[in-house]
Amino acid sequence: MGAVRQVLLSEAEYLALEAQSRVRHEYVDGQVYAMAGGSQRHNRIALNVASSLLSALRGKPYRVFMSDVKLKIARDNAYYYPDVMVACGAAERIAGDENSLDDPVLVVEVLSPSTETTDRREKLAAYRRLPTVQEYVLVNQDSQQVEIYRREGDIGWVYLSYEAGETVELKSVGLDMPIAAWYEGTDIVTGQPPVSGDNPGESPWQ
Repeated sequence: MGAVRQVLLSEAEYLALEAQSRVRHEYVDGQVYAMAGGSQRHNRIALNVASSLLSALRGKPYRVFMSDVKLKIARDNAYYYPDVMVACGAAERIAGDENSLDDPVLVVEVLSPSTETTDRREKLAAYRRLPTVQEYVLVNQDSQQVEIYRREGDIGWVYLSYEAGETVELKSVGLDMPIAAWYEGTDIVTGQPPVSGDNPGESPWQ
């Protein structure tokens, strides 16, 4: 994402402008960043993830959201648009913006070339500061690979990785999801090594 305004905006100014904008923008401490459009593969994977979660959690006290709902991180004075979020319990209204939430237990981002560094570093650090977040999931769109950063009580945050043919364990919502279901309808059949130059297991806060 790239900054689109040099003038710093207040939170209220951002929310007012965003409510009228046709383009989504993320907000970090006064800076506004335009959201790049995702590829068809990116959109299909995100839809698969959301659909599978919605189906598996039907009748349970969870709410599943896609990328039109903002995630507010008050500590960082920031708003992001994750690809998929899951919150537990009744919806809590956020003052000033009914299209935001601040209490997800699960956050999912589908990696794109233009956003991968931000997803792995800035957003990972930001999302883990939310006390409700139990898992942050990164879904590769170039191979069947899913990475999870999970909060494990006194241990802290642990890293897990899943590849083609495996089942993804989502402790935050009590589900086991076959990784193949998240790639249904795409041209990705088998797992390949990650294309990123980053070390996916490297913890950015260590």
